[in-house]
Amino acid sequence: MTKAISRSRAVERAAAPIPVPAEGWYETLYGMLLGSLPYSLLLIDRGLRVESANLNFYEKSHRREADTVGALLGDVFPRAILDFTNLEAKVRAVFETGKPLPGAQMTYKAPGIQTRVYYYSVVPVKSAGAVRRAMLLMDDITEKAQLSEQARAAERHLASIAETASDLVVSTDAAGRIVSWNAAAERISGYPAAEIKGQLLTDLCAVPHRHDVATVIHSLVAGKVLKAREFNLLERSGRLVPIDWSWAAIRDDGRSVTGVVAIGRDLTERRAFEKHLYESEKLSALGVMAGGIAHEVRNPLSVSFSAAQFLRAENLTPKFSRECVEMVITGIDRASRIIENLLRFARPSSTDALEPIDLTTLLRDTTGVVAPQAKLQQVRITVTPPPQAVMTTGNPNLLQQVFMNLILNAIQAMPRGGDVTISVAREGPRAVLRFVDNGCGIPAQNLGKLFDPFFTTQPVGKGTGLGLSICHTIVKQHGGVIAVQSVEGAGTTFTLSLPVHAGEP
Repeated sequence: MTKAISRSRAVERAAAPIPVPAEGWYETLYGMLLGSLPYSLLLIDRGLRVESANLNFYEKSHRREADTVGALLGDVFPRAILDFTNLEAKVRAVFETGKPLPGAQMTYKAPGIQTRVYYYSVVPVKSAGAVRRAMLLMDDITEKAQLSEQARAAERHLASIAETASDLVVSTDAAGRIVSWNAAAERISGYPAAEIKGQLLTDLCAVPHRHDVATVIHSLVAGKVLKAREFNLLERSGRLVPIDWSWAAIRDDGRSVTGVVAIGRDLTERRAFEKHLYESEKLSALGVMAGGIAHEVRNPLSVSFSAAQFLRAENLTPKFSRECVEMVITGIDRASRIIENLLRFARPSSTDALEPIDLTTLLRDTTGVVAPQAKLQQVRITVTPPPQAVMTTGNPNLLQQVFMNLILNAIQAMPRGGDVTISVAREGPRAVLRFVDNGCGIPAQNLGKLFDPFFTTQPVGKGTGLGLSICHTIVKQHGGVIAVQSVEGAGTTFTLSLPVHAGEP
């Protein structure tokens, strides 16, 4: 009984008439929909008169409905815009073809309001298969256009900086293939950008450095932060150009690394200037040692000259004659060794001439050159050799210049004589040399300035202030570190740390 009653009520509800919306309900809904649209809309008849427009259009154009509905398209939009966009002809074409107009862009400027940029399109409105009206849709893209223009301006600005920079500015993708290559890169390498784009950056580097460059790019893509590194660039003519590279990763909006940017500074002129400084400082060192060297060379020559005079006598015994001959040979040999050491020290230097170096042997050669000056100032130099030879890789002339500067500085710090002790030791993968003197020491306030160019405590005309600065540069070029410890009145210790030669176990 209960189921029959429920079924009967369900049938009654299904048969009940559907409520008809009140009159004007559809017009109200239509108006609400148009008013909520985020873009401007105009309905145009075949006579090119505006039948209706939505609230967005009235707010953007600062027009009233009374002045817009029923007005011709030419009265709603400025004539300059209509002529530029040919909008009237496009609306007529929509009525004739029944096909929508592809989107285009217009700039709307009416008196008293801000210039707006719109993306517009015209759509046919059909009824019974015929086009009755055309709908003009306008999307306000003013802010987007401004942002796009700002982005283009920033892009042009960055491109201008890269192109006018005196340093190489190179960007690559994540695989290391060149994407951009600025004018400085073209000038220094000799390769035009059109020819080089798409090639691997490693292929343009010196062969010994290619693996290291590939490792740098791989590390940056992996998210690591790297310091500046020096790699030689192989220019078109085959010449190697020393370049100091700074590296950074290029990231997208998701913080993923999409490439690498490298800024390279050509060190050719700097290297030439450094070489000039090295040679000038050598001459300065030779000038300091000149008095001691002259005295040291004069002694064996005087002995040799005297022995030669004795040999001219006729009544010499065979034994005395042999002694005189030995004195002549020994004196000449001693003078020859001094001159040979001087010539070796004065030989032009080059940072490219790298070779395995026995540090103890190089130190002994250096002390041999400076020994006359040390003897003149009553300074004893002692070299403490290691149990086994300690080797490094470098330029012997440049390293000898470092040793020479440190020993001469120690001698100058002991005007009344003293001791200089030099030790060589291997500590792990490093070769460590210590130059210890018991001289006057260095004031604490000067320790931080010792390696600054042109800093000197010597009187005017007695020093250039470049010696220790050059030492710092040479040691750094050899992958080493130089440090100083000093107590005023008690002495100074200079410590050099250099990488051990790769061939050593």
